[in-house]
Amino acid sequence: MVKSEIINKPKEVQKDRTYWGEVIYRLKKNKMAMISLFMLIIMIGSCILVPVLSPYSIETTDMQNRDQSPNSEHILGTDKIGRDMFVRLFYGGRISLGLALMVVTLECFIGVLLGSISGFYGGIADVIIMRIAEIFMSFPYVMFCITVVAVFGNSVWILIFVLAIISWPNIARIVRGQILTLREMEYMEACEALGISDFRRIFKHLLPNVLAYVIVYATLGMATVILAETSLSFLGLGVSPPTPTWGNMIQEARNTLIIQQKWWYWIPPGICIFISVMCFNLLGDGMRDAIDPKMKR
Repeated sequence: MVKSEIINKPKEVQKDRTYWGEVIYRLKKNKMAMISLFMLIIMIGSCILVPVLSPYSIETTDMQNRDQSPNSEHILGTDKIGRDMFVRLFYGGRISLGLALMVVTLECFIGVLLGSISGFYGGIADVIIMRIAEIFMSFPYVMFCITVVAVFGNSVWILIFVLAIISWPNIARIVRGQILTLREMEYMEACEALGISDFRRIFKHLLPNVLAYVIVYATLGMATVILAETSLSFLGLGVSPPTPTWGNMIQEARNTLIIQQKWWYWIPPGICIFISVMCFNLLGDGMRDAIDPKMKR
């Protein structure tokens, strides 16, 4: 009796967990995902608390101490007009991470809404939405960004719009595929028999079952947007200076003299980009494995 009780105990505990409780339990067992989450929390916390961590302001200039290498007064040195690079690095992190969050939120909103309508109703609505998605997916990415920035300027909001409007088809296709499967389930037939409205069927019974896949996509999408902003800023199409982002800070590396002699201009933002992208990717992989155990390697 004692042996059987010990053997059955873990199974009983597992049955008591909710779906999201089981997901969190599996995610906690993934060491790389948890380390990535911890590092992201530290990085985001540093970006938020940078006024507390440094006495300098982002607008403070000191021409007498310009182009200084890292020292006790300026941890990451100063730039060509004497601004503290440590402060600019984490203020730039605010813009880069905040921009990535807003882009992912907007593209998920558009993609989930249109993907839900396409998958649920099918027919002409499905054909129209999917053809529009294919048109956006066929645009040359860089050329589209150059055109929009040339017409409307390269502000933060324009960049958010450009990156979101060209990325929503990806999540829309994921949501559409899941809803095409779910709408044939027995509980959806029961909803139809009970006369539940289409709005409630989509937003109360279908989307909650797709939410896990949207969360995974959003986590991986954060890394993609950070790299996209960096690439556009390096080409001069990102957020315009003096507003700092990791992308336009690393743009300084286009100058050979800075690459060779002023490493503190571009290596710290490069490291932050590398760490954030790697952590988002590892966290996204961990969440994918936690949500769908069949995806485990």
